[in-house]
Amino acid sequence: MTIEERAEQGAVYKRSCNCCIAVLLALADQTGMSPDELAKLGSLFGSGMGNMEGTCGALVGAGLAGGLRLEGGNGKIARQLNDNFRTRCGAILCKDLKGRDTGTVLCSCEDCVRNAVRAYGDVIGLK
Repeated sequence: MTIEERAEQGAVYKRSCNCCIAVLLALADQTGMSPDELAKLGSLFGSGMGNMEGTCGALVGAGLAGGLRLEGGNGKIARQLNDNFRTRCGAILCKDLKGRDTGTVLCSCEDCVRNAVRAYGDVIGLK
């Protein structure tokens, strides 16, 4: 499956779960974990950690998948994911992406999921 196919699959998953879980499920084969385990892992990371104040759950999902794939990781990988996602979406905080304070939505949840999967592909080297 290509990264674009994974990105679209993530957007489909988003219809029935939070952004973090949608990204994790789209990248499930990269993690070594079952879909049920991934759903539990990502369950608390929706809506910017439940109040829109935190990092976008989709980006958190990409980071979790990267850490699972690389069995640990480092700050450089996380920084690259953040930078790639920010370039694609315009921000990394849920409240900024959703325009909570400005009234201007920078990126829909479905597009955040797509872009987090794409960022993962760019940084990890998955085409």
